[in-house]
Amino acid sequence: MSTHSSTYNSSFVHRFYRWMMRRWQLVTLAIGVFLGVVFYGLMALSQQPVHITMLMTALDIAQERHIVEAFEAQNPDIKVDVIEGPNATNLVEDLYTSSFLLGGSPYDAVVMDVVWLPKFAAAGWLMDLTDRIPQEELKDFIPETVEGSKYQGRLYRLPYRTDSGLLYYREDLLQQVGAQPPETFADLINISKQVQQSNGADWGYVWQGRQYEGLAAMFVEVLEGAGGFWVNPQTLEVGLDRPETQKAIQFLKETIDQGISPPGVTTYQEEEARRLFQSGGAVFMRNWPYALPLANADESPIKGKVGFKPMVHAPGQQSAGALGGWGIGIAKSSPHPEEALRFAQYYASEEAQRNLVLKNGYLPSRRSLYTDSQVVAQYPYFPRMREVAESSALRPPIAQYAQASDILQRYLSAALTGRTNPEQAMRDAANETRNLLQRYSAS
Repeated sequence: MSTHSSTYNSSFVHRFYRWMMRRWQLVTLAIGVFLGVVFYGLMALSQQPVHITMLMTALDIAQERHIVEAFEAQNPDIKVDVIEGPNATNLVEDLYTSSFLLGGSPYDAVVMDVVWLPKFAAAGWLMDLTDRIPQEELKDFIPETVEGSKYQGRLYRLPYRTDSGLLYYREDLLQQVGAQPPETFADLINISKQVQQSNGADWGYVWQGRQYEGLAAMFVEVLEGAGGFWVNPQTLEVGLDRPETQKAIQFLKETIDQGISPPGVTTYQEEEARRLFQSGGAVFMRNWPYALPLANADESPIKGKVGFKPMVHAPGQQSAGALGGWGIGIAKSSPHPEEALRFAQYYASEEAQRNLVLKNGYLPSRRSLYTDSQVVAQYPYFPRMREVAESSALRPPIAQYAQASDILQRYLSAALTGRTNPEQAMRDAANETRNLLQRYSAS
């Protein structure tokens, strides 16, 4: 081979080598850029907040948005998507129920009324929180609110608001007739008559008599005060056809028959009762705590004249207020249970509940907040509200509560409006309730 040929071959190999090196550098650079893009993309994705979803009434969203925002500020890795539901709570319950029945519910945090919990838990829709929440964390909660968050002894939600029915009274009208706040059913009737006879008010007592859930809640209080019971959740014994039930109905019927309650009281819900009481038309009112700030508002005719106490009862019995209130559970189908639990724990925390109280006047589920300095400065009556909250009575925590409540409402309404004899109405209600419970226990 000639020298020229060798030189040419060597030069060609050298150029080819440099060309290959440049191509390799470009390939490795491209791979590096690609891997960098993937890496930083994954990093960006990992830094995106986890989204959890819950459904609330439109009114609650408006009043509690500040709690969600405070949680997100403290937990930037979690974004809470709040779905606006109707203001009628039974419709919100229906939306939750439908989504669970269809499977793959879109909700992670489940905001629920105390009476929904047995159904949701019995259906297996909620995560069991018993072993996830230390007992130490529950010590500050009013015991009744914790019991209302359990089903068959297991914890399924964290309560963040409570409610309890109570008896409002006009302090000025009682002073005019020299009466102390009533303790018994008879006391309330006698004082009402005295005030009516002195023309202090047209009516003695207003309450919720319409056929709806408020009727069941109101009746639980009177029934407990008479020494009776609706359904024993442990034994499923039904007590609606016992003498104590007739004593409770007799008290309510007497207020109507003697003109102490207006004839239209059997159509009243909370707001009808509140408006009549707040206008000065009644001496006593059964209602929830929300009515107190309204009664003492600047434009209220009875501002500064309203007292409250636990519900009246039969001699030798105890007062009781129906337990209401809200809590948050975790959907068992949630893909983000840990994040949803962090959210529920924050919502039920002392900080969040204090802010709810200060902004909205809600009753907290934590005992310490009833004597909290900030809360008492704004609501001086709060220490006394704890007594009401701690005398609460649970509506039966049974899986078939909605059906049992419908039965009670129908027959009780018939008895109070005179469409059916009270004894017969409650016998029929008791038998229908027993059949309901037996049908489900056998299935």
